[in-house]
Amino acid sequence: MMISLTELNQMSQDEFVKTLGAVFEDTPAIAYHAWYERPFKNVAQLHQTMVDVVRTASQDAQIELIQAHPDLGSKAKMAMASVQEQAGAGLDRLTPEEYDRFLSLNQAYKNKFDFPFIIAVKNHTKDSILAAFEQRLQNSIETERNQALAEIFQIAKFRLDAIVSQ
Repeated sequence: MMISLTELNQMSQDEFVKTLGAVFEDTPAIAYHAWYERPFKNVAQLHQTMVDVVRTASQDAQIELIQAHPDLGSKAKMAMASVQEQAGAGLDRLTPEEYDRFLSLNQAYKNKFDFPFIIAVKNHTKDSILAAFEQRLQNSIETERNQALAEIFQIAKFRLDAIVSQ
């Protein structure tokens, strides 16, 4: 269900957090802090405000946000938005071989970086995700933490666009 920006700007903090708390995977505190910056002129300003909340958070808080995301192609319990996003890229229909490859890459990635591989799957196919996995496993920890946050910001933009109308 779409909600207008006007309605969003008029919400109590509790309503605002209830509406936008899942935009950043299992991290409603981001919406909680963004509420103080109302009113928002447009969805882009709302998104930037939420991004700024993350950017000004401690590195530990940023890592917690990254770690809140599910493994790609996993059968683990995850937020409904993640389920839908992964299904859109075909990750809910992996062959046994593809599933094993995702499992192996997820584990290699977690072993190296100590957080899950994150990619805005809406922009990708199974093949492009697998290629990104392989390429990003070569990154440094700092580069990959920054890339994970950039992907999270893109995911949040997609989610806001699906929830809030101008």
